[in-house]
Amino acid sequence: MNVILDLFVKIVDYFLKYLGKLWYLVSPKETTFEFPHEVPDYQQQVWIPFFLLLILEQLLLREKKFRLNDQVTSLSHWILDEFVRIFSRGAEYLLYITIYENFGKRYTLPWNSLWTWYITFIAVDFCYYWAHRSNHEVHFLWAYHQVHHSSEEFNLAVGLRQSILQHWCNSIIYLPLAFFIPPSHFMVHNQFNLIYQLWIHTTVIGNLGLFELIFNTPKHHRVHHGCNLYCLDKNYGGVLIIWDRLFGTFQDEEQKEEIVYGLVINVESFNAFYLQIFYLKNLIKRSISVNTWTDKCATFWKGPSWFPGTPRLGLDEFKIKVKSRPVYDPYIPNWQKIYISIQFLVILLNHYKLYKPQYYENLDNSLVAIPVADNLISIISIGLLFDNCAFIYSSVIETLRCISYVYLMHMCEENLTDHLIYYVHVCQLGFIWIPFFVCKFYMYIYFLYLQDFYFIYGLEE
Repeated sequence: MNVILDLFVKIVDYFLKYLGKLWYLVSPKETTFEFPHEVPDYQQQVWIPFFLLLILEQLLLREKKFRLNDQVTSLSHWILDEFVRIFSRGAEYLLYITIYENFGKRYTLPWNSLWTWYITFIAVDFCYYWAHRSNHEVHFLWAYHQVHHSSEEFNLAVGLRQSILQHWCNSIIYLPLAFFIPPSHFMVHNQFNLIYQLWIHTTVIGNLGLFELIFNTPKHHRVHHGCNLYCLDKNYGGVLIIWDRLFGTFQDEEQKEEIVYGLVINVESFNAFYLQIFYLKNLIKRSISVNTWTDKCATFWKGPSWFPGTPRLGLDEFKIKVKSRPVYDPYIPNWQKIYISIQFLVILLNHYKLYKPQYYENLDNSLVAIPVADNLISIISIGLLFDNCAFIYSSVIETLRCISYVYLMHMCEENLTDHLIYYVHVCQLGFIWIPFFVCKFYMYIYFLYLQDFYFIYGLEE
């Protein structure tokens, strides 16, 4: 009996320590700290459990076709966002800490109180609601938040599809908390609030009953990601859905109408860099197109559906009524899918190293800078391959990338992973890109020879 009890305790402890973080199931005592530097990087700790959930979700969705292009694009956004987050080293918290040190200490809640932990939980989620709502209702904020809504799928990987500016812009909304909440508490709950929202991006989970009265769930969040007219500007909550119920932005899922995911006017691209910035370009064009300076400024701070003569958030009668539509899914051959899958695995291996202090503390080191540059260029070329652009562009980029990596990283491998990544690049170069360009060159020479032959033959005729 004692053996079974000990095993049960160990399972519960493991769940709370690792998987439980995905659902905010953590011990207040173990997640309370006095100083900001003591707060762990919880987002880093949950990646392996979360990726196991990604695999489980795909196994459960056997009847639904797996789209490699959309999944890899979501993960590419995660790579970009994590790259910025790792090397910023918590700099987005600097202003919060400064305000607290200068103005908040005299009114602050005690750091070692259980009440402080729960008050911070509620306060952070309340601020997240308004930060998220402003991202949808202020056009220049929507210009970066739209990245998260750009997928035409709704799965766990979409939770990772974030703008690299998202956390920085949203951090301003939380600053009033610095007057009474210690930075260490804020940093803990700010992380867990975002981590909780990863699991609600799925179609696998249906109705959760009474739980849905208080907490945000996949059912509620499916509505938020829909671009159907009834879904727009609804269900902004992070962990709690009560804010939407209180402030009139709650919308239940309608079973009779299939939810269409993506942007109202979807952009046809799997280029992660382009998806990060394209909307800002369109916003600037829209501002230039209106006549008065008042309207030009209003284009930025009013809602995305606003135009002169309408309310701040626009009118439903002028909004596009999105119905079921085919998803953007250009055909690419199977060998390219295999190539992209292998290359993205290399990206993940290179990225994982950045979590180690000897790497993220030495960005100027060639052992760090070269793999980072290789990852960024790989993401560009993968997007070009998925978009089925002129193959010559991605082939040139890939060839130059592989040559550079093989040349610069020669004799620089430190461990088995580095050796594996190096020889993957060697194989890509030796078995794909060099033969491809040799073949191209041969065909070009052969074509010139035929032209000369027919020209001479024509003269003899």
